[in-house]
Amino acid sequence: MSASPLAAPQRRARNLAEFVVSRLTEQIETSALKPGDKLPTESQLMETMHVSRTVIREAISRLQAAKMIETRHGIGSFVLESRGKQLDIDMIPATTLRDVLSILELRISLETECAGLAAQRAQPDDVARIRAALDALNAARDMGRGSVDSDLKFHIAVARATGNRYFVDILTQLGTALIPRERIDSAGIADEDPQAYLSHVNREHESILDAIARHDAESARAAMRMHLSNSRERLRLAYKRTSGKA
Repeated sequence: MSASPLAAPQRRARNLAEFVVSRLTEQIETSALKPGDKLPTESQLMETMHVSRTVIREAISRLQAAKMIETRHGIGSFVLESRGKQLDIDMIPATTLRDVLSILELRISLETECAGLAAQRAQPDDVARIRAALDALNAARDMGRGSVDSDLKFHIAVARATGNRYFVDILTQLGTALIPRERIDSAGIADEDPQAYLSHVNREHESILDAIARHDAESARAAMRMHLSNSRERLRLAYKRTSGKA
């Protein structure tokens, strides 16, 4: 039985609405649009996003449902105050190797699937955003230092490419607790030269980006799992040396 001729346009409209929601959500989360700010008009959004009025209205409806904006009849749509994160995770700062090992276990399970979904769904803008974060990491390495902020941006950019805001929410909430190199000298405890260590880590990031750009979900999952598992193994061996535990 042949598909309805409306099926493809409907799927395309949904995908375009997700794109608009993602772009506006990013502007809100980065404070490009602050609480109380008025969103551009439908016509302005149509022009800048290159989509139809129907797509814009669907995206606005989704943002209303998420309590991110409110629409005042005859006036326009406005950004609401953040409700704060609703995940209610009590994050105790990771200050020991054991803490960081526990966080890496969480990251492996969460971000492996995140990378796979990103490979399936990433749009050119998503790939460019991941690339920019990795370029910042490479620049930091060339200056002889790591960058926790750029590292976190890389992983959040991967999460954003899934089109699933809850991945972004949880990674943002966990914040720099996800990146052990701010609290612990990972290169030192791994007995590696800092430059060599950062180069090795960034090659792992390159593998993740390459798989996502090729839309190879299995390779993206494998690259992310290897990246995080390598970090865990280096830290596990260091923990074993310092604590005498396996």
